[in-house]
Amino acid sequence: MGNSIAAIVLPLLVLQTTGSALAAGTVAAATIVPAVLAGIFMGVVIDRINRRTSSVLTDLISTLAMGALPLIDLITGLSVGWFVLFGIIGAIGDVPGITAREALLPAVIRHGGVSAERITGTREALGAVAILVGPAAAGFMLTTWDGTTALWVTAGTSLAAALLTLFIPHHVGTLEEATTVSGAPVRRVWGQLREGWAEMIRNKFVLVTTILTTSAVIAIGGLQGIILPLYFTEINRPGLLGLVMSAIAAGSLVGGGIYAVAGTRGSRRGWFVTGSLGSVLGLGIVASLMSVWILFLGAFVLGFSVGLFGALVGVLSIERIPEDKRGRVLGTQNTFVTAASPLGIFLAGAMTELLGLHTALVMLAALWSLGLLVAMCARSMRNLDKPVPTEGTNHEVEVMRDA
Repeated sequence: MGNSIAAIVLPLLVLQTTGSALAAGTVAAATIVPAVLAGIFMGVVIDRINRRTSSVLTDLISTLAMGALPLIDLITGLSVGWFVLFGIIGAIGDVPGITAREALLPAVIRHGGVSAERITGTREALGAVAILVGPAAAGFMLTTWDGTTALWVTAGTSLAAALLTLFIPHHVGTLEEATTVSGAPVRRVWGQLREGWAEMIRNKFVLVTTILTTSAVIAIGGLQGIILPLYFTEINRPGLLGLVMSAIAAGSLVGGGIYAVAGTRGSRRGWFVTGSLGSVLGLGIVASLMSVWILFLGAFVLGFSVGLFGALVGVLSIERIPEDKRGRVLGTQNTFVTAASPLGIFLAGAMTELLGLHTALVMLAALWSLGLLVAMCARSMRNLDKPVPTEGTNHEVEVMRDA
């Protein structure tokens, strides 16, 4: 929720403060490299300390980054430098925070006695609610208060996340077997990073889902960041852009909710194929740009399908990523996702400028379809109903099979 509010408030606040679109772009660009580095290196930390603790600490970093801006505005006034500084600090908490929560998830399922399908489906649905409610809440706050006051709310959501995580018992976040690597501290870090990267390459499921997720985020980033805003500007109806985003979120809410209720029934391969083909259908409908109402339909189908296979991939990741390497593997995956969105915006902008709006949209749809085709044909994605035991996760696999 906090991220969806901040995504609206921060760019507008930078523009209001500096009056420069270049400044807004500079702030966004300055956070990419720190986010990538934090996502990669913090994965090692998450694999070495209590995962509940790491989740709380990253949320507190996000609280600091958001809460400092209105304080500085009261004391000295804001400038581009302040936005860049706390944007970097926020990036250090953001991607590692996502990784810490995902790394903690199998232990929550194991100790909570709830099925992985129910947890991941509910998470997809609640994430869609946040995407629906966040921008509307941001708009209301910006019309009622000034931008810096609205940042107190985003800081409050990060603090609330940290406090809620404290309700999880401390022992749940403890790794059952600590990872030890001999040698100097720097060598230990590099050694553990290499282990995580090797796992991504060796574990074909992880490799395929990384390709799938990255291609999806590139396509959606370009769609949301360039293609649809240009389309609605061309037809002189820019206000409809938010409704299309809401249609995608509403579809994801329904898809995630259905998987949370019915995900344990039927074959997982069937769920995956349904979600994959549905996402291609939805993106194809959007790519047609036939009319606004057809566009809304395609957006809903796209969101619905992503909600389905997103929840399923979450379940499969819990079963197929070794417990002692989850922080490093997920940290690297989340880093790719973080970099994929601005890459998608750049590619969409370049293709639109060189080839035209419709061609750019078709090429983005083709990129996503290629990622899905690779995933559907991959051997590691064929037999999804039988958990794959991996070193260090046999106990977790047995528990989830019982659930």
